[in-house]
Amino acid sequence: MTDIADLTAIEMLEAFRAKTLSPVEAADACLARIHALNPAVHAYCQINEEITRAEARAAEKRYQDGTAHGLVDGVPVAVKDIFMAEGWPNLKGSKLIDRHRPADQDAPAVAALRRHGMVTSGRTTTPEFGWKGVTDCPMEGPTGNPWAPDQTAGGSSGGSAAAAVLGMSPLTLGTDAGGSIRMPAGFSGCFGHKPTHGLCPMWPPSAFYPLAHVGPMTWTVDDAALLMNVLAEPDPRDPTLPANRVDFRDGLDNGVRGLRIAFSADFGYANVDPEIAEAVARTVALLEREGAAVESADPGFEDPIDAFNLLFYGGAANAMRDIDAEARKQMDPGLVEVAEWAAQFSLLDYMGAANVRANLVESTSLFHQRFDLLVSPVLPIPAFPKGQEVPDGWHSPRWPSWTPFTYPFNLTGQPAASVPCGFNRDGLPIGLQIVGARHQDAVVLRAAKTLENVAPWTGRRPDWRQTETTS
Repeated sequence: MTDIADLTAIEMLEAFRAKTLSPVEAADACLARIHALNPAVHAYCQINEEITRAEARAAEKRYQDGTAHGLVDGVPVAVKDIFMAEGWPNLKGSKLIDRHRPADQDAPAVAALRRHGMVTSGRTTTPEFGWKGVTDCPMEGPTGNPWAPDQTAGGSSGGSAAAAVLGMSPLTLGTDAGGSIRMPAGFSGCFGHKPTHGLCPMWPPSAFYPLAHVGPMTWTVDDAALLMNVLAEPDPRDPTLPANRVDFRDGLDNGVRGLRIAFSADFGYANVDPEIAEAVARTVALLEREGAAVESADPGFEDPIDAFNLLFYGGAANAMRDIDAEARKQMDPGLVEVAEWAAQFSLLDYMGAANVRANLVESTSLFHQRFDLLVSPVLPIPAFPKGQEVPDGWHSPRWPSWTPFTYPFNLTGQPAASVPCGFNRDGLPIGLQIVGARHQDAVVLRAAKTLENVAPWTGRRPDWRQTETTS
């Protein structure tokens, strides 16, 4: 029998409607899983059982009264500790924020989820201000990989990834300004989708605007599509409102026959671990078998890492402009270092990076006149030991150096998803990235669902009973 905590959101909703499961039972199962496993992986930084159970009881009553509403009524949702949520302190992984002062309003994603009846399972761990590709911070320490807790879960949405994989919550929220949904999804083995920029509203504006996106991290593509329907609801506080509404569940099972797919193993400039390269190529062959027209083709741009670093770390410097030298002593030293580095550049330097971004948008838009989708690895390396920004002996001290496949599409604002596609010899997950043209999120999700159908990853979760004993 499937443990309640391992049910998907869609399975929970079906059981709620059939009255074979209550939202209170679902919340209790997720809380029990959190208590059992969180000491090993540090996926959650805040738990408030009083709030969780109160929301679950309210949802249970709605089902009893026949007044259940919304798309996720009664389903536990884990909220990354970067979103404002009324009643919860928004700590952002920082010692500088008062943990006894709860927010008095909701970010758009949280507000939409409340309208649809979510039950908040807690707040998931993030590095300070969400600034890097691994999840550790001065407040909480490192988040461990759900398959190997001594390895990194990735970041900055590492807590949400671990929660999704370990059944701590079927729906989890992530943000992505350089790969922060796709990197932890790839390292940890869940599905993660970075939507088209502006599709899912953000407020307050991210320090990393216009690179930042809000998106779902889940165990299945169906659950991500369901969550996308909620997250994409317009909010007047974000001016980048979508032009029209789409049901992302429509056509998920229509397959990939006839789609034109470019496969790039290395973008022409990345060095990829051979096991990862083999797993991704093997999975791409399945898309061809399912009727897609697959062609080997690089996207045709040079590595934009210098422009990305200036724009991204410039955002970090802007976020820290009012933090004095004494307070910075309590912060992640790496964050302080990159912010002070970026603060040295001129406005013209920043605008030069913006020019690179504009040219990249143009070149990728033209590329997608030839191809519906671009497929690549998510990451060129497997997860490495937690508590460090880069692998041992790495050539660079900074995280963007090991994620060349993700940040280009924060610069362009295109939709991009991480799909699990196997494990290496050490049992660590491997991820495949699917990138679409702007506003073609539904096509990205449909290709991901095709892979889930023909090469499912959902039948194998970590042995959480073993994980429970590991710390």
